[in-house]
Amino acid sequence: MSNTNSVDIVHAFWDEVWNAHDPEAVDRFVVDDFLIVSGGEEISGRANFKAWIAGFLAKVDDLHLEVAESFQNDDGSRVTSRWVLTGRNNGILGTAPDQQNIAMTGTAVWAVREDGKLLCNWVERASFELYRRLADQ
Repeated sequence: MSNTNSVDIVHAFWDEVWNAHDPEAVDRFVVDDFLIVSGGEEISGRANFKAWIAGFLAKVDDLHLEVAESFQNDDGSRVTSRWVLTGRNNGILGTAPDQQNIAMTGTAVWAVREDGKLLCNWVERASFELYRRLADQ
């Protein structure tokens, strides 16, 4: 694989999908049979991924994802990003939608196809810590 700009592709995905609050932008970035594994859940297929994003966005008002660090392997087939998600609670993790400011850290590992399309994403996020903060309020 000669793709040397995989980090740029992932950053564009964060900005154009998550920060723009636009699940439809997913079409420009991922393969039809895209797979994401997040929070112990597997979401398979582009349409299901877009629905999952829309549902997540509905639970966090003013969502913003700030990338702390990203890097890729030599051939660009893998990208890893550390990030911080901020916004206001509108029912994330089944909590009361109290509009409280929230922040959650996470790490994402991406598989990138040679043509730059995203194949798969594995996400680990600090949801338990966020849930405890919100539930203790």
